[in-house]
Amino acid sequence: MHRINLIELPMAFTDFGLSERLLKAVDALQFTQPTEVQLQAIPAALAGDDLCVTAQTGSGKTAAFLLPLLQRLQAEDKPQAATRALILLPTRELAQQTLREFSRFARFTFLKAELVTGGEGFKEQAAYLRKNPEVVIGTPGRLLEHLEAGSLLLDDVEVLVLDEADRMLDMGFAEDVLKLVAPCNKERQTLLFSATVGGAAMGRVIDQVLREPKFLRLHSVRELNPEVVQQIITSDDVAHKERQLQWLLAHEQFTKAMVFTNTRAQADRLGGVLRACKHKVYVLHGEKQHDERKEIMARFKRGEFSVLVATDVAARGLDVAELELVINFDMAHSGDEYVHRIGRTGRAGAGGLVISLICPNDWNLMSSIERYLKLRFEKRQIKELAGSYQGPKKLKASGKAVGKKKKKDKDGKKDSGKSASKTGKKPAAKRPAKPRGNDVPATVGSADGFAPPRRKPKPQE
Repeated sequence: MHRINLIELPMAFTDFGLSERLLKAVDALQFTQPTEVQLQAIPAALAGDDLCVTAQTGSGKTAAFLLPLLQRLQAEDKPQAATRALILLPTRELAQQTLREFSRFARFTFLKAELVTGGEGFKEQAAYLRKNPEVVIGTPGRLLEHLEAGSLLLDDVEVLVLDEADRMLDMGFAEDVLKLVAPCNKERQTLLFSATVGGAAMGRVIDQVLREPKFLRLHSVRELNPEVVQQIITSDDVAHKERQLQWLLAHEQFTKAMVFTNTRAQADRLGGVLRACKHKVYVLHGEKQHDERKEIMARFKRGEFSVLVATDVAARGLDVAELELVINFDMAHSGDEYVHRIGRTGRAGAGGLVISLICPNDWNLMSSIERYLKLRFEKRQIKELAGSYQGPKKLKASGKAVGKKKKKDKDGKKDSGKSASKTGKKPAAKRPAKPRGNDVPATVGSADGFAPPRRKPKPQE
């Protein structure tokens, strides 16, 4: 694995050798100190290397691939070329966010980008693509539809970016990604960014898509933001969880809070419960229409309401300022999903609080996440709502009881053969069972249990 010595790296954006137009945009955004992922990824990307970067959500990785991409595209004007850069992302929300970031960094250049995701008009998107935007940002499913329809041309792609690659593969897009990569220019540069190392599917994509990549593992999934406090509160059942959630939202100090559930039905139910308690709450999940989801997130970011109840559809790609509290009403199904949920708070090194409500059915899952992340959650109790469940009881059998059990096993009928061998006596042979009632013993020599037929005596001569 290739590692870069941080001592040798530039410590300001002006040291990267970026163009004046890009530095002007960076200055307008008041970016002064590059983050660690930017310090390591930008110089390697500017050098033309393929990269496989593992970095935390909210670490500034969008700028880490957009700035080198823009630097490369503006260095040479190619008005007749088709799409020159392709950025693949797992969700519409993340694609929209990336487009906004692109617009901010490219504001003083002449480079254009188009968004291609589901939920938008296919014909309108095809018309935009015919204008040959330099950069296309989108989700694999809709991009593949345009590729198959002939409205997306990838022969001129110079830079391919796979952002949130682990999530993209977890959602089953591995085959779509490979189909989109196949027609791309073979001499392209590929930049892969992921919050986790990933599994077999990730290894397959890396082998088939990247060429001699440099691996930059800045933050493994286990290296969480130390400024984010992680707590658990034990609960007796779902009703108990609801009362605890209401108490937390009434007593914790926060500007914005997100509450995660594992199902759409639970999210809808919880939204109704909180509204009945006079909380201004909105619910976000996959069954919501795209325009409705977009409007909900816009209002949440503007601060028009303070509590968002969501499924994991909102766990990635959402950058919400002043989000200080995350509550796991349902525990995440895996360590990776847990990391992406809590990544909504504590972004860019800020602090935050994560509270997971744990009932008996959640304990083993919570323990497995602790082992995966190699940490121990802080246990907390709400005195006003203390329940009877405090975690599994540890049952230890006494040595005396175990000894008695062994003795019983030793002298019992199960070990009669062993006891007989110790006395030196052979076990008595079993006697054949006596026929009872109408049972007729089989005749010796007969094949089917019947006596052989008697031969007719020969007549005397």
